[in-house]
Parts: sequence; structure tokens; C-alpha cells
Amino acid sequence: MKRLSTNPLLALMLTALWVFSSVSMASSLTADEIAKKVDERDVGDNTTSILEMVLIDKHGNQRIRSMQKYEKDFGEDTYSVIFFLDPKDVKDTAFLTFDYAESAKDDDQWLYLPALRQTKRIVSSDKSSSFMGSDFSYADMTSRSIDDYTYKIAKESEVRGHKVWIMETKPKRQETIDETGYTKSYMFVRQDNFVVVRAIHFLTDGKRKYMDVKTLKKIDGIWVATEIEMKTKKDKMTLHSTLLNLSEIKFNQNLKDSFFTVRRIEKGL
Repeated sequence: MKRLSTNPLLALMLTALWVFSSVSMASSLTADEIAKKVDERDVGDNTTSILEMVLIDKHGNQRIRSMQKYEKDFGEDTYSVIFFLDPKDVKDTAFLTFDYAESAKDDDQWLYLPALRQTKRIVSSDKSSSFMGSDFSYADMTSRSIDDYTYKIAKESEVRGHKVWIMETKPKRQETIDETGYTKSYMFVRQDNFVVVRAIHFLTDGKRKYMDVKTLKKIDGIWVATEIEMKTKKDKMTLHSTLLNLSEIKFNQNLKDSFFTVRRIEKGL
């Protein structure tokens, strides 16, 4: 007797049925359900990676910074540490983040400045400012609580050949606007894996920030954005842009809890 899967016609019919079911399920999801699936997507744990940040001004001049990042889950919360490796003027600068899952709890962030031998706590009023001269803010360095926003499917489109939902997200509270600097965002969510691959953020000062995931890879079964661009624009003019490249990404590393402390970032690598 032949196996069921060896029947070409039946296999084709089953494949078509699976595709139809997947499309039907995708089209029936509400905006809130999509947001929840984005939030619950597996992003790995006990992660190490090398980051290269390229800062580009409006004249095309570039500055390059290299960093080592460590990230670990503490229950539902996520702690991360970034150590700057090069160039010399930022070497040994370190950034510690406690990203809390609970919406009512403000994320904690600290920046160690070796030249001053001082650790600065990033308060809520400073989180919309630039992270180390880049187009990413301190608020961008943490995840968003889905409970802080309202969601609406603006329309469906495609990004690099993949179907996406374009989700309009708006903060529910003024405190969230003050902290992030964003009055509204459009998030482009891939329908096959629920990864945000593009975003447009509307800033309180009238500028816009455009995020684009230029390269998305599957590493150990986990989708990872390995090349990200963030541009800041005023009308049609690009004021500044940042390229963030990730490499040497490893999951399930042996990272001790004691590594994620203010005392540790002051000690350096």
C-alpha cells in the first residue's frame, strides 16, 4: 500500500487546503490578536551577539561603533547589557536595561560613562532622546507593552515579496507619548512569521523615523533581524540615519544572573 503522502494529486490538494486555511486564519485575525502574536513571538534566551552601529549624517559622513550584547530572560522580564568596544572615545561605555513585562512598571536603564567613572540612570523624561548619537532612542532599546496601545489594521501590503499587515498603533496615555516621543506609528507585520519588518514613527516635534529590516534570518529556528536601518526625516529630507548590523548571534549561552547589574557594567568586560 502506498503512503498517503506519495499520492501527487492528494499531496497537491492537501497543500492547497493548508495554504487556504493559513490564508483564511491570517485574514480573520483582529488587530489585537496580531499584536499579541507579535508580542509572544519566540526571540530566544541567553543570547550573545556582536553589534556594529554605523552613524550617517546628512552629508554622508560616517562614524562606526562596535559593541558586544548579552541578553537574558528573568521570568517574563528581559535584562540586557551592551558593552562598547570601539572606537576609543566610547570604549568601555556600557548600557544596562531591565525590560519589564508589566505595563505599569517603568523599564530601568543605566548608562556607564568611563571618562567620568559615573553611571547615569536614564529617567523617563530622557528615554525619547538619542541612544549614543544614533537614530534609535533609549525607548527603542526596550520592547513595548501591548497594553499601552490601541491597534487597527490600516491595510494589507507587501514588503520584499512577503504579505504584511500595516498596523496603526496609538498610545493610550500621554505618559507613553512623553516617554517614547511617538504620537503614532505604522507597523508592517509579516503575515507568515509575525515579525515587524518596517515601521513609521510620528514624533512629537513633527519629524518621522523610518525603520526598515533589510535582512531577516532564521537562526536556530528563531527569526532575527540582522540588518536594520533607522532614518530620521523632516518632510522629505533625511536628517540622519543609522545602520545596525548583528553578527555572531548565539542562543542558550551560559549567562549568570550576576552579569546583569550596575556593578558589573562599571567593571567592564
